This record gives sequence, structure tokens and C-alpha cells, in this order.
Amino acid sequence: MAFVIAIAQRKGGAGKSTVAANLATALAESGHRVGLLDIDPQRSLARWDQQRGASKKAHTLHFEAPTGWRLSATLERLKREQDFVLLDTAPHDDTDAKLAIRGADLVLVPLQPSAADLWSMDATLDLAKQERRPFRLVLNRAPASGKLRDDIEGQIRDRNLPMLDAVLGNRTAYAQAFMAGLGVVEAAPRGPAAAEVRALASALEAIRKKGLK
Repeated sequence: MAFVIAIAQRKGGAGKSTVAANLATALAESGHRVGLLDIDPQRSLARWDQQRGASKKAHTLHFEAPTGWRLSATLERLKREQDFVLLDTAPHDDTDAKLAIRGADLVLVPLQPSAADLWSMDATLDLAKQERRPFRLVLNRAPASGKLRDDIEGQIRDRNLPMLDAVLGNRTAYAQAFMAGLGVVEAAPRGPAAAEVRALASALEAIRKKGLK
């Protein structure tokens, strides 16, 4: 059965689609069968997937954009067919987002080092708790260092929230790869962004192997 990861964050613009695309391509690079579902009404990943079809650099992924009652059926089918299934959810707690979180083994919450992201995150964590789903935070678009990043990380530690060690930096490589329908591991496989995404993929592979507590 596939390990299902819902990538969720109440605040729009947190980089969910970019995280989903890059994580999916990194897992595929490792030899996993990966399903990627776009249930965000903005359909950013659907456009990304259209661009992807023209590139010889792209690893094989299974992409769908189900809505409504089709979501649960699609998810159950892909659980049997894939090793990982990633869901890019809507930036609010609509019905599809709730269904995605309910069907997930893990909720991955991208968090930019900003007060707005930190405050908006609580609604997503509340929804994960309501559905009794474990979650992990991942810093996204993070500067290499700085007082704001230190403050945000300190507040997360003070609240004893589980955050992954892997961090995705604030790099133009992510936007450039996304525009081409690729992940950074495909567009710039030797770059620092690719190393960051591989570290994130490895962390999630370890969680899948060891299980969640």
C-alpha cells in the first residue's frame, strides 16, 4: 500500500504546489512509483504537468486532478498502485482538503519563515488533529540564516511541534524548474536545491519505513 502525504497549509502562497512537485520528482528519481494528485482549484500542478509532457528530463509520474466524490475513489485506487501518493490541497479547509487529510498517512505543512505563515498554520494543524492525522512541518523558501528564521524556529520548538530537519531554501531554481514542468532534481540535478529536496525525500522515506508515532 502507498504511503499517502497530504501537503496542506491554510495560507495561500506558502509553496504547496512547488513542494509537491519537487518531492514527487525526487521520490520518482529514487525509483519509487509516485502518484501526484492536484485538488487545489487553482490547478497549478495541472499546468505544470502539461509542461512536463514535453520534457525528456522528466521522470515517470502518475498525475490526476480529481474533484468531489472522485477524490476518495482515486485515492483508494492509487494506494494499491503506487509507493507514494502526494496530494496538493486547497489553501483553505474545504471539503476536498478535509478528505485529503482524512485519507493521508501524514500531513506535510510547508511553512515560510514569516509570522503570517506561522499564524495561518494553526488552522491546518487543527484540521489534522480533528482527523487524527500525524503531521510534520517543513520550512520552505527559507533564507540560509537570519533573525526572523531563528525566531520562527524558536517558536516552533517552544510549542513542541514536529519539524523536519530538511529545509528548502529561497532559491530561483525552484521557480525555474516549475515553469519548465520539472523538479529541481531533473532541471538542475547537481545544484543545492536538488540536494535540499533529496534530503526532504529521504526524511519522508525514513518516516514511511519506521512508521509514525
